[in-house]
Amino acid sequence: MKKIALFAVAAALVSGNVVAEEKKGINPWTQCGIGAMIFNDIPAAAGISNVIWDLGTTAVSSNISSQDTCEGSRVKAAMFIQDNFDQMMEDTSKGSGDYINAMLEMLEVEGESQQVVITSIRSNVGSQMAVEEVTPQSYYSAVMASL
Repeated sequence: MKKIALFAVAAALVSGNVVAEEKKGINPWTQCGIGAMIFNDIPAAAGISNVIWDLGTTAVSSNISSQDTCEGSRVKAAMFIQDNFDQMMEDTSKGSGDYINAMLEMLEVEGESQQVVITSIRSNVGSQMAVEEVTPQSYYSAVMASL
């Protein structure tokens, strides 16, 4: 029963973001790691596999297993979010901080635009919190939707 619940949560986290992420660029949870190697043409299955395997940690840090698809500023930002999730949430709640600023610099968001993007991230994450638990992947999706 626990595996079924985990599968359902993984499916919800991944499938809702796949279409939007494909339009905006790479989604490390669906395009990297073991899941992407096994389910190359099925992003939702790749994401579910990665999330079930280790909550997506390996996928986000898998530049060895899938170098050609798992590089660039978006993957670096995803890795940063994964590694610093608690601090990212704290900075997001405050509306400023070293961690959120570092992530925006990785994503090459210019100084003038940073506050607009932070406001959008806060709104997107707040909307997520109202209906579900915020995870590193859903936070990443909120960031990508804010760019």
